[in-house]
Amino acid sequence: MRLDLLETHSLIGNLVGLDTSVTPGIDVDVKVYKVFNIFGIEVWLTQTVVTTWIIMGALTLIALICRLKLKNYKEKPEGSQNFVELVIETMDSFVRSTMGDKHAYFGNWFFGVFCLILVSNLCGLLAFRSPTADLCTTFAITMTTFTLIHFMGIKTGKGSYFKGYLEPIPIMLPMNIISELATPISLSFRLFGNILGGSVIMAMVYSLPRILNFGIPAVLHIYFDVFAGCIQTVIFVMLSMTFIKDKIAE
Repeated sequence: MRLDLLETHSLIGNLVGLDTSVTPGIDVDVKVYKVFNIFGIEVWLTQTVVTTWIIMGALTLIALICRLKLKNYKEKPEGSQNFVELVIETMDSFVRSTMGDKHAYFGNWFFGVFCLILVSNLCGLLAFRSPTADLCTTFAITMTTFTLIHFMGIKTGKGSYFKGYLEPIPIMLPMNIISELATPISLSFRLFGNILGGSVIMAMVYSLPRILNFGIPAVLHIYFDVFAGCIQTVIFVMLSMTFIKDKIAE
């Protein structure tokens, strides 16, 4: 049976007992705004794509503003330079404590990933549907980590990298391959499940009569969007760094 994402009543909505076509508040569905046909291939412009591009645009704008603000760099920081240096130094310390000083150059990459995931997780505060509540987003981010894991393993380990799949005995090759393939699946589903779970609960709360949910959404937003969003961002980045560090042959 074909599941049409354009249908009014969603699978998730039915599972949690909500008719998301008429329920006010946060929608747990991924809306499809437009379907383009490019050379016979369907390209969907979804809510996730639009929100992600808005986030990337906002982060790029903030980066440009910070760059302009720091154009006249001062040895003794003050004002906005203090804040920017605090953020950068915190991330640098985070990377060094997890991967070691030798691999501190990963800080630039993981700072970008951290900002993207964190802002995506916090979208619920602005009534946006979080892009990380879409498995396509979390899986795409995870695949970049998966690529880095094995790229660094091959680059630093060379022959020993491939030999590792035959340890402790050659018959373990299939199990070792399955173990490696499980990494992106577990990483992506962990982030996706936690953020989507919060969205579903918030949708259920907003479906209650107004007199019953007075003040409750504000408290739950603090937990699911701020607390859980920040924690899941840290966990994702820390696990990604750990997996890469484990593959690097010292």
